[in-house]
Amino acid sequence: MPVATLLPFTATPNRKSAGPTSFRLTEKFILLLVFSAFITLCFGAIFFLPDSSKLLSGVFFHSPAVETNTRTGPDSGDSGSAGNDERVLAKIRKDHEKALLEAKDTLQKRPEELNQEIMNDKAKVAKDSMDQDGKDANNLPVVQYQRPPGATGHEPLDPETRDRRTKIKEMMKHAWDSYRRYAWGSNELRPVSKQGHSSNLFGDIKGATIVDALDTLYIMEMFEEFDAATDWVDKNLDFKVNAEVSVFEVNIRFVGGLLSAYYLSGKEVFRRKAVELGEKLLPAFKTPTGIPWALLNLKSGIGRNWPWASGGSSILAEYGTLHLEFMHLSKLSGNPEFAQKVMNIRKVLNRLDKPQGLYPNYLNPNSGQWGQHHVSVGGLGDSFYEYLLKAWLMSDKSDEEGKKMYYDALQAIETNLMRKSSSGLTYIAEWKGGLLEHKMGHLTCFAGGMIALGADGAPSDKTGHQMELAAEIARTCHESYSRTALKLGPEAFRFDGGVEAIATRQNEKYFILRPEVIETYMYMWRFTHDPKYREWGWEAVQALEQHCKVEGGYSGIRDVYASTPNHDDVQQSFYLAETLKYLYLLFSDDDHLPFDHWVFNTEAHPLPTPKKKSTCENL
Repeated sequence: MPVATLLPFTATPNRKSAGPTSFRLTEKFILLLVFSAFITLCFGAIFFLPDSSKLLSGVFFHSPAVETNTRTGPDSGDSGSAGNDERVLAKIRKDHEKALLEAKDTLQKRPEELNQEIMNDKAKVAKDSMDQDGKDANNLPVVQYQRPPGATGHEPLDPETRDRRTKIKEMMKHAWDSYRRYAWGSNELRPVSKQGHSSNLFGDIKGATIVDALDTLYIMEMFEEFDAATDWVDKNLDFKVNAEVSVFEVNIRFVGGLLSAYYLSGKEVFRRKAVELGEKLLPAFKTPTGIPWALLNLKSGIGRNWPWASGGSSILAEYGTLHLEFMHLSKLSGNPEFAQKVMNIRKVLNRLDKPQGLYPNYLNPNSGQWGQHHVSVGGLGDSFYEYLLKAWLMSDKSDEEGKKMYYDALQAIETNLMRKSSSGLTYIAEWKGGLLEHKMGHLTCFAGGMIALGADGAPSDKTGHQMELAAEIARTCHESYSRTALKLGPEAFRFDGGVEAIATRQNEKYFILRPEVIETYMYMWRFTHDPKYREWGWEAVQALEQHCKVEGGYSGIRDVYASTPNHDDVQQSFYLAETLKYLYLLFSDDDHLPFDHWVFNTEAHPLPTPKKKSTCENL
């Protein structure tokens, strides 16, 4: 256990704790006088009691000699007993004088000296609790916890922004309270039918909403709710299940959520649980190439891929979205295997030829060859590109390989996939065997934020151009919202047959509380401070309140083009983890989770970016 976790005042900020140094010196002196008078009175009374020495020895002390005398009875002789009594009384006087001297010495010390003694004592306790290898009781290395800057923020000065931020916190409270009332411990909530809901993505692991929401609760300073969630994680979060899980989903939601909660709060339970789950996921990498399986039985360690995925292939967005979490797992566990696994994925990818510089969505883990040449920056591909950029940022910009892979891929995407509609809307199409499908998914809308985040690291002559691309994508995604009846975006929208930014197929018209458009608004606001992004975000808030809010939480909608919402009765865990968090940050100041100290995993869980001169080592 790290030293910091022994401190009662490191759990959450803005909480006062009464420590040994919280009394003033005069108060200490008065307490000492009262204590001394009480002891003197007690011993004075005892000395005048009949047979007081036997009372002392028989009641208060249990040394072997005294116990022997009391057991042998009156025939044992009074002389020996009297001698023992005198020795006991002499020891009492000596201990009393020693206590008085120690108290007097303490009162004469300066507060900073007392603080240092406390820290030294705690360091000794931590040292005594670890084994010879420098590990704690959970076989984890002792880590000196240091909270990165900006874990919590302050109220915005602008009254309108402050009120909007408060409204979003109220939305979070409604979503959380409803989950806690109707589905506590289940993975997700059915807000219309008011009961729990569990997806097969998590197998028999429970509590996805709890883990996903931990960091949102913390950054919104909902500490009572955070403590309840922490208690559930400590007592109920169990990974010893005989069930198949999605490695990708469990990693981004559970591992990412636990890591983020640890870095924000310093609570050791989150580090322990994150490492435990990470170790359970390692057997997924037991393939001929080291490219992990998509599905894994956590008990047997047997993995497989989705049967629909191009002849048993692994999916780019799944095996390519482990890097951030696994690098942190190596850091916090002392086990380099996590980092080695994800770095090996890069080696496999770098050996392969890329069609037009693009990364196909499917890769066979046995042969190490591409499957179908289907390329998407939306579903099946999206977060792979995001993690290349963020791995470079998280390394304090020392991961040159990740940087090169990202900017090379972005150039290929711009050349081969980005197009403009007849009315001037920029969109990112999908590539199938050399042919473009002029469709853009809601998931693809994250790319505006990603490109803005990476623009500063691009060659100087491309920074401005990339910011323009990011702004154009943000505008297109906003149009996909504004062109619906409910002002909420569809799952996918098309640019063909005279249609622009509109879903034309029934199975693309639904909205499941996704965050990607809000995510891009948040990044664009941070980098430009253009007020339109906050206005667009507020439009989404009003639509969510009007059409998705129900008595039992928030629900997705089956058709955003219908005049009356038809609810799908699922409050997704990512609504609390991502959508509400990004909205809250959109209306927060820039120093709340600042980008130079944090990166967000693809589930919006903030992870720190250690600096070269910080107390943490580089990742």
